[in-house]
Amino acid sequence: MLAALDTYTHTRVSAATPLPGLPDGLIPDTAAPVPAPPAPPPADPAALAAKYATAIPHEWGTAVSGVHTRLAAPGRRIALTIDACGGPNGSDVDNDLIALLDREQIPATFFLNGRWIDANPAVTAQLAANPLFELANHGTRHLPLSVTGKSAYTITGTRSAAEVVDEVLTNHHRLSTITGTPPRWFRPGTAHCDDVAAALVRDIGEQVVGFTVNGDAGATLSPAAVHSALTTTTPGSIVILHGNHPETGTAEGLTTALPQLRAAGTEFVTLTGADGLAP
Repeated sequence: MLAALDTYTHTRVSAATPLPGLPDGLIPDTAAPVPAPPAPPPADPAALAAKYATAIPHEWGTAVSGVHTRLAAPGRRIALTIDACGGPNGSDVDNDLIALLDREQIPATFFLNGRWIDANPAVTAQLAANPLFELANHGTRHLPLSVTGKSAYTITGTRSAAEVVDEVLTNHHRLSTITGTPPRWFRPGTAHCDDVAAALVRDIGEQVVGFTVNGDAGATLSPAAVHSALTTTTPGSIVILHGNHPETGTAEGLTTALPQLRAAGTEFVTLTGADGLAP
């Protein structure tokens, strides 16, 4: 995938969104934490599509109502989230990044797209078997999540509630089979969605997760820029990185940032290990 299509940016969609800017648009922790959702009964695709078929969205972006962008209890914690987007030019594996996380015992949440799983079944199994990592849902076709066909970075999104259900639920079932547990977290392709789609995802039993810090700008940043983004991260941040572009600066930037982060007492957690996300 073209780097420009993978680049994620903060988008102001309402007064509740993060302050724009890379890397540290922040949302203050002013509300009660949102715990991890309990396992719901099996979703009925037709019923879900019918429920939201006529709903009208009012927000579009990376931090709309219903999207979580920070941890609830910051402490000294940050959550590293690693997107693996798949598709043309997007199905590689950053083995250096995975090895670094494993060697340094850094927990992380991997958002896997269905196309990336298709290309890397053995690596997917290895990630699922590693207790440091949790697997989360990055969609089936890596589409922006819209009920009206809105686009992000020239990628046309889902066009109806039924297409939203398919984009989320197909990979939901696949990850459930791989890990034995339904995924709790969802990030749309390009990280964009509307508020109706976010509500629909909640009915499936997942929570939509955005980000506080855009750590590698869609795997386009140099090691020095990744280092800078990570070392200016504040407690409670959800950091987005990429694990599908080994040719870029993500792994090296994290490597050089680790000593400073650890000297500051940073604790790395998965999303599930974070004791809840801020609403």
